[in-house]
Amino acid sequence: MQLQSLTPNLMVKDVNKTLDYYTNVLGFELIQTVPEKGIFDWGFVKSGNVKLMIQKETSIKSEYKELENYKTGGALTLYIQVEDLQKWHETIKDKTNVIKPMHKTFYGANEFAIMDINGFILTFSDILE
Repeated sequence: MQLQSLTPNLMVKDVNKTLDYYTNVLGFELIQTVPEKGIFDWGFVKSGNVKLMIQKETSIKSEYKELENYKTGGALTLYIQVEDLQKWHETIKDKTNVIKPMHKTFYGANEFAIMDINGFILTFSDILE
């Protein structure tokens, strides 16, 4: 068996507002929503090979009772490799909450991190595999 992909499913209070942030601020492409119009329960966005599912807090908690006592945001970070990191940084730095400025890491990568409108931390890096 070989795993094919990973799509984090982010629990949020307002799917519409979150999809707007990811598409208009971070430049992701909206792939699908449920329902198709109106107030969404969930949606998919992608940018290159990076895909995210955005799901309304009440919806995901009804699906996974184990999440009942959890808040939105997360005790995790999403680590995303970016082609032309400097250009990406210039594109979004004034539109979002940069929590860790561009810097060189001890392992040789250039990185910066943002916190999205739901408290999720996204670290963008130019590290090559």
